[in-house]
Amino acid sequence: MEDHNAPPTQQIQIAVNIETSPTTTEPVNNVVVAKQHLISQILIQFHAGYFRIGLSLCGQALLWKTLGDGEDQGDSHITFHVCHMLPPTAFVLLWSIALFTLGALSVVYLLRCFLHFKRVKAEFLDHIGVNYLFAPWISWLLLLQSSPFLSPKTFYYLILWWVFTVPILVLDVKIYGQWFTKGKRFLSMVANPTSQLSVIGNLAGSSAAAQMGWKEAALFLFSLGMAHYLVLFVTLYQRLSGSNSIPTMHRPVFFLFIAAPSMASLAWDSISGTFDISSKMLFFLSLFLFVSLVTRPTLFKKSMRKYSVAWWAYSFPLSVLALASAKYAQEVKGGVAHGIMLGLSALSVLVSLVLMVFTALNNKMLFPGSTSLNRHNSGSME
Repeated sequence: MEDHNAPPTQQIQIAVNIETSPTTTEPVNNVVVAKQHLISQILIQFHAGYFRIGLSLCGQALLWKTLGDGEDQGDSHITFHVCHMLPPTAFVLLWSIALFTLGALSVVYLLRCFLHFKRVKAEFLDHIGVNYLFAPWISWLLLLQSSPFLSPKTFYYLILWWVFTVPILVLDVKIYGQWFTKGKRFLSMVANPTSQLSVIGNLAGSSAAAQMGWKEAALFLFSLGMAHYLVLFVTLYQRLSGSNSIPTMHRPVFFLFIAAPSMASLAWDSISGTFDISSKMLFFLSLFLFVSLVTRPTLFKKSMRKYSVAWWAYSFPLSVLALASAKYAQEVKGGVAHGIMLGLSALSVLVSLVLMVFTALNNKMLFPGSTSLNRHNSGSME
């Protein structure tokens, strides 16, 4: 029975106006801006000197390939035997790490060329920075020679050799042309240990060409590199301290004195087909320079106080010296030669591993600004 005296039921409608709160988009926009700023800062502070990392890893890959092939060439020494017993996947993994690292560095520098071309141009005009422009092409040539997938007789090997060698020749025209036209006074002003990278680039191209069977091209690059190495070596030998051309933190680049004659011995070995007297003389020169440097630790004392990417300058010369010692041991087959090879190879691997650890622990120094971005992200999530 209905109650007619009850008040009528009122239907209440609640209208909810849903609007996007500005506080929900502002943190997202701030994060995007912060990430863009971080990328820009990385590209600004990135320079060709970072290719020392890729150069060292590629040198290690070629070293391990040479040691692994030693027993196939009739040398049954324990070092070659142990390296030959390692699973093939271990070398492929090392080669892949070197490929990934060098590819990542190349992509970052390519972005720097597009977005910060003025800084790249300034680096090209700098008497130290221009020499590191050889480093990526040297790295690619070393990676090509150590490739487990490409044979020197294949068409792809030839194409890649041209791709990596032509930029070296272009830089040769720029650098050697200045030395030739502007004379001795200009060379004495701009010459520094990093200038040897131009020589190493020619020798790396020469070695790769000889493996393809292109003896004339190999001789051309070898003669071009060695002629300028003689001039450069005498110039640098007269002002070895380098205090007026190389900053204290960059003194590890003095180890490039070892790399040039070591690479020359490897290049001549590829051209002649044997580690003959000329290759041995160049190897002995690099060995003497190595002893001269390691017996003067005070030269590098200040540069070792704080981690820097310049530390990677130790690894590549040691890898190339170990490579030359391996070729020497394969030729001589004596106890002393194998002892030198074992010591240098172990030292090269140890230095590379230590540098990897230090680089991983000091990655904030390689990518400054990442700390502030992480702090901003954590704050926006609270």
